[in-house]
Amino acid sequence: MLTLPIAARLKQQFPSIKISFLCRAYAAPVVRHCRSVDEVVELESFLADPTAYFAQAGVDTIIIAQPVQLLAKLAFKAKVPNRIGNARQKLYQLFYCNRRVRFKKGNSEHHEAQFNFEFLRPFGLKTIPDLTEIASLYDFDIPDNEEVNSLLAQHPFNLIIHTKSNGHGREWPIAHYVTLAKELSAHKDIQLWLTGSAAEGAWLAENAAELLKLPNVSNVCGRFTLDVLTSFIKAADGLIASGTGPLHISAAIGQRTLGLFPPIRPMHPGRWAPVGTHAQSLCIPTDCTGCKDIDAAQCACMQKIAPHSVARIVLGWYGEANPEAVPAMR
Repeated sequence: MLTLPIAARLKQQFPSIKISFLCRAYAAPVVRHCRSVDEVVELESFLADPTAYFAQAGVDTIIIAQPVQLLAKLAFKAKVPNRIGNARQKLYQLFYCNRRVRFKKGNSEHHEAQFNFEFLRPFGLKTIPDLTEIASLYDFDIPDNEEVNSLLAQHPFNLIIHTKSNGHGREWPIAHYVTLAKELSAHKDIQLWLTGSAAEGAWLAENAAELLKLPNVSNVCGRFTLDVLTSFIKAADGLIASGTGPLHISAAIGQRTLGLFPPIRPMHPGRWAPVGTHAQSLCIPTDCTGCKDIDAAQCACMQKIAPHSVARIVLGWYGEANPEAVPAMR
């Protein structure tokens, strides 16, 4: 999701360019909704016969935005004329790439989405845009889904809660989600929808029974493919999550989005905040001892993000969506 804006920038500068986007099959349906992408190549199919793909695709340039040695090697063997990679990231790119860029993420103040614009330097595009400009580059066309519309039509305001991160982000405590849901239950128009994988739904059933029993909470974990989930996110009124894929999808397609983050590098919002026209983040200003454990699912920093602070943002969203019926903020 954070790589797609460079496709839009290339289309702006070179309108006749054909852009093929290589990604895993599970993500392909979402990428196909991006107007800047002409062709989506599923990684699994590509790897079945990369020689055949390169022989017929006529690829002039490949950008290895994610450091995958096999991909760099295959492009080298296929004699793709322009092979762009970050020579500061992996040593093998010095050998396999011939249009090298050099940047180090480390303590940089750049957002992950901004780093990707470094790969456009060989095209003569040397400006790194700010996040507001990057947000404007997303150009998705997300289709409606009848099942989704039927579900959401039952409630005036639908808030998606993506509680888990599949190990990709520091998570907000489940107890805080319970507190948030209880506070929002005072406003009968607001319905909360729990999304996630089937496995995450099973985890919630075992560890968050109190949350699942609340009358203003509906559990749809495991119910949707990623494609349908994207339509669900688009049709809803807002989404809350920690640093995980649906958070970035929500922001990119223009949904009201709130990301919950710890302040420690490299997980802090300066690097991973959702990028979108209606996206924002919450993060306390100083880190805790628990933050130093990169593998920890939770820490005191996440616990200190108060449910009431999140509720105030949600009620602000409600006011935007329903200006004639703004609920009182307690």
